[in-house]
Amino acid sequence: MQAKTVIKVGLSTCGIAAGGYKTYEALQQELEKDGLDVSLQRTGCIGMCYIEPIVEVITAEGKSFYYGGVTPEKAPRIINEHIIGGVPVADMLLEDEKANVFAKQVRVALRNCGVIDPESLDDYRAMDGYKAIEKALKEMTPEQVIQEVLDSGLRGRGGAGFPTGLKWQFTRQYKSDQKYIVCNADEGDPGAFMDRSIIEGDPHAVIEGMMLAGYAIGASEGHVYVRAEYPLAIVRLEKAIVAAREAGLLGQNILGTNFSFNIKIKKGAGAFVCGEETALIASLEGERGMPRLKPPFPAEAGLWKKPTCINNVETLANIPWIIYNGAASYARYGTEKSKGTKVFALAGKINRGGLIEVPIGIPLRDVIYEVGGGIPGGKAFKGVQMGGPSGGCIPASLLDTTVDYESIVRTGAIMGSGGMIVLDETSCMVDIARFFMNFTQNESCGKCIHCRLGTKRMLEILVRITEGKAKMEELELLEELAFNVREGALCGLGNTAPNPVLTTLKYFRDEYVAHIRDRKCPAKVCRELLTYTIDPETCIGCMRCAKRCAVGAISGEKKQVHVIDQEKCIKCGNCLDACRVNAVLVD
Repeated sequence: MQAKTVIKVGLSTCGIAAGGYKTYEALQQELEKDGLDVSLQRTGCIGMCYIEPIVEVITAEGKSFYYGGVTPEKAPRIINEHIIGGVPVADMLLEDEKANVFAKQVRVALRNCGVIDPESLDDYRAMDGYKAIEKALKEMTPEQVIQEVLDSGLRGRGGAGFPTGLKWQFTRQYKSDQKYIVCNADEGDPGAFMDRSIIEGDPHAVIEGMMLAGYAIGASEGHVYVRAEYPLAIVRLEKAIVAAREAGLLGQNILGTNFSFNIKIKKGAGAFVCGEETALIASLEGERGMPRLKPPFPAEAGLWKKPTCINNVETLANIPWIIYNGAASYARYGTEKSKGTKVFALAGKINRGGLIEVPIGIPLRDVIYEVGGGIPGGKAFKGVQMGGPSGGCIPASLLDTTVDYESIVRTGAIMGSGGMIVLDETSCMVDIARFFMNFTQNESCGKCIHCRLGTKRMLEILVRITEGKAKMEELELLEELAFNVREGALCGLGNTAPNPVLTTLKYFRDEYVAHIRDRKCPAKVCRELLTYTIDPETCIGCMRCAKRCAVGAISGEKKQVHVIDQEKCIKCGNCLDACRVNAVLVD
């Protein structure tokens, strides 16, 4: 039983963006004002990003209470009513909400996120931190560590799903005076924030995972390649490395053994292509981040032409738990070919957007409706984009697909690193394909012609479709280009860039046809295909729309029906937003 009451405030990027620091300060001021002996602590992301700032109160008896949407103005109520008065603040409590969100979750990679202070080594060690590396160094050979990871069934969580233990085994077999472990934290998918949240919430787990990987393959040096746009993650990782080094957990002769290991951080400039391992290696070496042909694979000739093993953040965060608890404990989750749990970033048209971790094999329907709480406003679920720009759209008709590597691939999408962007009836699938193609075209390194020019021509066709300027025969050309780019590109970026186009063509072809043949966007998203009019039966002549129109396209006297001049209208939608009586119609 803890000695006194503890208050924790979620201070990862999501919490801070919602005003978490101000909430923290407000709680601190109240505690100091009342002279209360209460421990105020920071923690990482608990996962319920949609209702930040989140505050947890843990009583001296160990009972936990979660509060959501705690603004600085609301913070004093927690102190006055709960801490002093002993009565929880009912209208801010998240107990039922949290129970629903976590009912189907299993937290392994996220086991400490939102639980410990990420800047406290003592907190991590209190949760069995660094016991896995101690067990490995004192009780296991490197080969036994690799076998344990193989037996767990853990597959790389960066996207491709290659067996982690097998990658370690390949790297170990090559003899060299120097080997490297690289942690790929170059998370670039739009809507993805899994790796950032893990580093911000539990950096020591990533460090310990790298140490175990280093011991297994015979490496003495590790590099974390993290995008510079993650400043908080970098700061907390730097502090964790310093704390581990000062405690003798990094450096020479760790825990009195012959194993030595050090970690360096490399800040990436945010190039999406550097998520590909050979491009990442080039960037680490100070070169332009461009992929190269394989073989040789990094396991044989990677960083500085030495054997190198590259794993992503989530993969490494799982490793200490697996080694400490045993492969069987991990393998009991998941399916026959896809073991364990998977972290996802739920974003888009979803009620409970945030960070989740579910057992692999869970139906997609359960993720969207039970964990994610369904679609806002009672709108219809249309699809989910999985795998980011390298993935594809899974339609509502496949909502009962199980979330595992094989099943997701059969839909035309990929598991990817874990981004899930939920789409509803107001989402235009052609526009979604255009968005992702624009992203990959911009991020192409330009090395191979299929990716450099193929994605550009595909984007041009998609733009013409969204503007109502395309012809029906261009759909066949778009599809042909997609297959050619997929087969001919040099690296994974180009190979998978057509996936959003191919899956939307497969499942939502009628929307493409409507854009081309009817010059209409069924979802009413594509601006060039919209027509704004005012319903004379509904308009009350309030003039709100006319005042909001930036180009003077709306005319009409006060308390008289207004009219939109179609020649002047730039289809900005300001009139629709301004109207309070739903008189503005969009077709």
